[in-house]
Amino acid sequence: MSFELILVIVTAITGVIAYVDRVVWRPKRQKAITTENEPIIIEYARSLFPIFLVVLILRSFVIEPFRIPSGSMYPTLEIGDFIAVSKFSYGIKLPVTQTKLIPVGEPERGDVVVFSYPNDPDVDYIKRIIGLPGDEIAYMGRVLFINGQAVAQLPKGKYLGNDSGAVMNGAQVVAETFASGKTHDILLDLDKASHDMGPITVPAGHYFVMGDNRDHSNDSRFWGFVPEKNLKGKAFGIWMNWDNGIHLNRLGKGIE
Repeated sequence: MSFELILVIVTAITGVIAYVDRVVWRPKRQKAITTENEPIIIEYARSLFPIFLVVLILRSFVIEPFRIPSGSMYPTLEIGDFIAVSKFSYGIKLPVTQTKLIPVGEPERGDVVVFSYPNDPDVDYIKRIIGLPGDEIAYMGRVLFINGQAVAQLPKGKYLGNDSGAVMNGAQVVAETFASGKTHDILLDLDKASHDMGPITVPAGHYFVMGDNRDHSNDSRFWGFVPEKNLKGKAFGIWMNWDNGIHLNRLGKGIE
């Protein structure tokens, strides 16, 4: 059972108890001549319902926090980053069912997104959108091809990381620029074999995603496309990092 479903259930239960108490039980207690205390479950339900409701609304429709558990998005995101994700970037959706109520915007190439892993919807993944519906994607010799055109790469030197990131020291940092002009950094581990792929066409209603740590990412090259309904939101900022201590230089960073 997902945390989101648990939150919905708890909010519903406390809300029903608080409502029934207001319209049925409380008037009866006020009319009765008794010194009995208010049942503690009613007291808790009335006190906690507003809190659960606010958390549910914020988490489902506004912003949801996530923690980065793996190194698949180095150098953009590091292990221990706590990120903020906009839940309304791609439309207002109902919690749990993810049914879209109000369309707001569409995913763009280069967006860093959180989504439910297609092979296990209870697990959240974070990757970068590479292919939009209808795109032809190929990855050959560590070069990304979109609709037959190679994506521009510019070497920037060797990666030097701290704590958990030190395992990637020596990898090549490369600036990758899409045709739109949007640029982001990726890591290439030249000591590993490149996982070549393609060309393949992204089906309608789906997206092709990759990790920025190209040789250490379990992404669409291995398990396929992400359905639009699985998208949870767009990552836009880092609000804390904890990796063997707090890294103050990560706080408040935006996500390219």
